[in-house]
Amino acid sequence: MLRLVSKRARSSERHQLRGFGYFKRTGPGFITGAADDDPAGIGTYSHVGATFRFDLVWMAPLCLPLASAVQETAARPGLASGRGLVALIKERFARPVMVVSVVLVVSANAFNIGADLGSMAEALALLVPVPFVLAVIAFAVGICALEFFVSYDRYSLVLRWLALSIFAYVLELAFIEVDWSAVLNGLVPAFALDGPHVEAIVAVFGTTISPYLFLWQAGEETEERKAGHVRKIDKVEIRAMRVDVVSGMTAGIIVMFGILVVSASTLGTEGGTVNSAEEAARALEPIAGRLASLVFTAGIVGTGLLAIPTLAGSAAYAVTEAFGWKEGLGRTPRQAPAFYGVIGGSLLLGIAMNFFRLEPIRALYLSAILNGLAAPPLILLMLILSNSSAAGRQKGGVASNALVGISFLVMLASAVWYLIGLL
Repeated sequence: MLRLVSKRARSSERHQLRGFGYFKRTGPGFITGAADDDPAGIGTYSHVGATFRFDLVWMAPLCLPLASAVQETAARPGLASGRGLVALIKERFARPVMVVSVVLVVSANAFNIGADLGSMAEALALLVPVPFVLAVIAFAVGICALEFFVSYDRYSLVLRWLALSIFAYVLELAFIEVDWSAVLNGLVPAFALDGPHVEAIVAVFGTTISPYLFLWQAGEETEERKAGHVRKIDKVEIRAMRVDVVSGMTAGIIVMFGILVVSASTLGTEGGTVNSAEEAARALEPIAGRLASLVFTAGIVGTGLLAIPTLAGSAAYAVTEAFGWKEGLGRTPRQAPAFYGVIGGSLLLGIAMNFFRLEPIRALYLSAILNGLAAPPLILLMLILSNSSAAGRQKGGVASNALVGISFLVMLASAVWYLIGLL
């Protein structure tokens, strides 16, 4: 992504900005958690809340331990070995396994980038009459320039303030009429095994526990090793990594819960679905009023500008590690041309996808489903790596392995059920 400036290497800068510790004292895990609530997440949660009301609220508390354990499992081998996820897969599994892994990640990421760019353009149109394609191109070019020449830490620090607007969904819970008894009932897993419900489960899992987050997490941990900011891999370092991961995923799941409940309590009462940015923004009207479109646009654009570099960067890690090319955010475009070339190519594919003019909200939902289908095999590979010599002495614990195993089985079962339904 944008060139990495390690937080561990900037202790003096952290001291100067002590008042903003919430933003500065975070590492790869928190950035990953912030990127998890990308436009695909906002669109998926809004659609699910509006369509199924409180039926799937139980997925929020379920996803927190599962997503945290999966992200920790992605980080552990990278932190211990100093090598990326695809590099480890290439080294320890048959070549076809590596090829399939790369294809899954790159294809899912390219579609996700296109959907995110489209949703950002549509959200911007709520405020400014900019042609859709022009807005898509402008966002892509701007992100590409920032990713090539600006430190991701500095860039993301600014955008996190903008992305905080999505917490309006959480704040709105205090201002709207919520049937909390229905919410409590929704926390008990109960759903129909019909096509729409299963599709929604796959989408929610896919946008919350996404393959691109696995590669990004592992890649950023290796950057810390390469930069020399992690000298000793011991229990203290693993514990710090775990706190970082859990804090990031907790923030993401809180927003997920807020979007589900607010959408169910506002849009869901109308018995409709979310098919456009304007409809999704309407969920914020009880608290934001006429500013609802502005708040929604700020959230979509802010999270998109955070997430798209993560999506493109994880694709770049996957491809360059597969071919053994120079890679990493610690290098400049001149030092790692292939790495940054993949980033640029991913954004070009995202632009091209929007010439087909899929409905942006529907495209976001489809990208979440695609991620839900791609995630299970990668989770299994990470579980194996986390318990191999790749993790050194810091192999996965019983609780972590159990949660990751449950994640794999639950997501695999929902994906298989969904595919059977399609057939």
